[in-house]
Amino acid sequence: MFGFLARERTVAGPGFNRWMVPPAALCIHLCIGQAYALSVFNLPMTKLIGITESAPEDWLLTQLGWIFSLAIVFLGLSAALFGRWVEEGGPRRAMFAAALCWSGGFLVSALGMHLHNIWFVYLGYGVLGGIGLGLGYISPVSTLIKWFPDRPGMATGMAIMGFGGGAFIASPLSVSLMGMFSSSTHIGVAETFVCLGLIYLVFMMVGAAIVRVPAEDWKPAGWQPSAQPKKLMTSANVHVNEAWKTPQFWCIWVVLCMNVTAGIGVLGQASAMSQEMFGVTAAVAGGIVGFMSLSNMLGRFFWASLSDLIGRKNTYFCFFILGIGLYSLVPHTGSLGSVGLFVICTAVIMTMYGGGFATVPAYLKDMFGTKYVGAIHGRLLTAWAVAGVLGPVLVNYIRQYQIDSGIPKAEAYNTTMYIMAGLLVVGLIANSMIKAVDSRHHLAE
Repeated sequence: MFGFLARERTVAGPGFNRWMVPPAALCIHLCIGQAYALSVFNLPMTKLIGITESAPEDWLLTQLGWIFSLAIVFLGLSAALFGRWVEEGGPRRAMFAAALCWSGGFLVSALGMHLHNIWFVYLGYGVLGGIGLGLGYISPVSTLIKWFPDRPGMATGMAIMGFGGGAFIASPLSVSLMGMFSSSTHIGVAETFVCLGLIYLVFMMVGAAIVRVPAEDWKPAGWQPSAQPKKLMTSANVHVNEAWKTPQFWCIWVVLCMNVTAGIGVLGQASAMSQEMFGVTAAVAGGIVGFMSLSNMLGRFFWASLSDLIGRKNTYFCFFILGIGLYSLVPHTGSLGSVGLFVICTAVIMTMYGGGFATVPAYLKDMFGTKYVGAIHGRLLTAWAVAGVLGPVLVNYIRQYQIDSGIPKAEAYNTTMYIMAGLLVVGLIANSMIKAVDSRHHLAE
């Protein structure tokens, strides 16, 4: 078993078709992308005891918001801590470990719901599942960059597209399973978690079995590295420990953190937000979450591919300038009562949110080279860990403060949207400060 997981067992032989690798990545990312559909469980989980409405002993939305935040925190921490382990041991070992952690997290969480002990849910989905998220997220990224040196943005877009699209599948599936298991005296959230955990275990193991890494001297047929690299695109390599010390790393860290904080705050509460702002049903809200997830998924491939043409820095400029305008517009969709305009605004926001994730590995490859890009990417994802707390906390607690102050639920998200637009201004400034890494940080070849 452990021999099968060794890196040397995953090296592709002559004639291997590199287009077999993206499906392996999608097997992982479509499963862990369920994290973006977690909001469909939020309102049902506030009624586990009361069933039709929340009882005094039921969990609050503010308590449930920490499940998602913990998962993202441990995603970032595990990606940072195990980035070099993933690079050295290869993607198959990391995917195998991710599958066990991710599916195990669902099973532990199901036990927590059965016992109505939220600490088991925090431990299961938040900690164990979060570690599975981190390992699963980074495991195929550097592998795809190595298989597609001619189109690194498109390659990472293919992998990370699955993470954005996972909720497009998980959202309606979760609603359907809860409907199947629920009754007049029981909400079937725990059983749904058990089913999802087992389904994801199978598909992630398939991805681990079929993934391959290229041989050390492999390159695409007919492709030659450019003798004159583009601006902000190096042919040298920077060690992961040295990249950590450069201002470029921290500028990109801020860029990612601001983009993610703004997007994740909306996505983490998308279902509840659409119901409270417009009074739509849970089924309609689930459809909105699914559509936002589809936009998230398609944006990852579109923007990452576009970044191969216009550059990573210009791509992020697009995210921030458009995002500032759209976040400022969202409150007006509520005052107009226009669900359609709300869906359009949030869908475009989600394309840029997802596009930011898909573009950043290629941004790192351009700045620091390909040799340690996986490990550097893992450390950069600490920005996601911070954003995973900051975004939902801003949405949840400002919403609650507004409601406690007498603001109608339909208007409780307005202030938060303007704060998110302000965060994007910070990201815009950080992106404008990025320039090429000084040659003193390059490895001697």
